[in-house]
Amino acid sequence: MDNRFATAFVIACVLSLISTIYMAASIGTDFWYEYRSPVQENSSDLNKSIWDEFVSDEADEKTYNDALFRYNGTVGLWRRCITISKNMHWYSPPERTESFDAVTKCVSFTLTEQFMEKFVDPGNHNSGIDLLRTYLWRCQFLLPFVSLGLMCFGALIGLCACICRSLYPTIATGILHLLAGLCTLGSVSCYVAGIELLHQKLELPDNVSGEFGWSFCLACVSAPLQFMASALFIWAAHTNRKEYTLMKAYRVA
Repeated sequence: MDNRFATAFVIACVLSLISTIYMAASIGTDFWYEYRSPVQENSSDLNKSIWDEFVSDEADEKTYNDALFRYNGTVGLWRRCITISKNMHWYSPPERTESFDAVTKCVSFTLTEQFMEKFVDPGNHNSGIDLLRTYLWRCQFLLPFVSLGLMCFGALIGLCACICRSLYPTIATGILHLLAGLCTLGSVSCYVAGIELLHQKLELPDNVSGEFGWSFCLACVSAPLQFMASALFIWAAHTNRKEYTLMKAYRVA
């Protein structure tokens, strides 16, 4: 094997490993989107009601998003979290201080919630199903797992190529990484579109801002790494095969 192809193969493997780690970390963390809101004292019956509804299995989209807006919420692919006072004084307000202990409470999305229909008017089941937001949500949840699976399958093929001491099978690895990159890019695009459509339906309250978190950024970085790894795998395998064919033809001649 030519040193050029071996170097390209090693670099592609490193890029693939980094993108896999980034993608796995992105899927497993809860900071795809973050809200910033004023500090809440958690001292009223209203706040207690919002918390109870947030953790309820029957919480609809509007209910948990209102809590996310109010309590510095973060959202991942699997869970939604809010930041609340560590000592929750529901019936008697605590003494006001410059700072207070805060704790993050998270609730996992169930599979039923992941595949539940989104409504034109969030929280209003009589407003009709919003098909666009429904399928955007499902795609943003499923595509990252498809991407991760394709990369793992591609790594298995690459391992077989190393055992066989041949670069040609890595063409399949490159194609799988290309598909994985498209899935990752599709997931990121679906998430951005879904967030924008949600905020058109539910406008952010005053003094509340939102921004994409570092989990989202990891997914964004993972996509170009997958594309670069794909290009190196395909180039190394194709060029090595071409030179081998030319050398074989030269020997025959």
